[in-house]
Amino acid sequence: MSLDAVTEQIKQKMAMAHGLSAKVKFDFDEDGLIFVDTTESPPVISHEDDEADVTLSCSLDTFQDILGGLQDPNIAFMMGKLKVKGSMGLAMKLNAVLED
Repeated sequence: MSLDAVTEQIKQKMAMAHGLSAKVKFDFDEDGLIFVDTTESPPVISHEDDEADVTLSCSLDTFQDILGGLQDPNIAFMMGKLKVKGSMGLAMKLNAVLED
């Protein structure tokens, strides 16, 4: 799956994330990044490297597994496959939004 396909999935999930008012960055290293600003309505999604309240870093494959329900984000975090920088509380809220 490409970065564009993952971006589209995130766009669909964030449209249903009512009450989440934050700036989130998904960093996939050399595969690119996705920046989501849910303080705007509708959420603004881009590939810009802007300041975020929380940054989730992992491989694109790991993130696809999280979106598809094949990988539990908590387990990925404990195994070191998913790294969180910034607000851990916000990361936990995202957990519920991203899981399928």
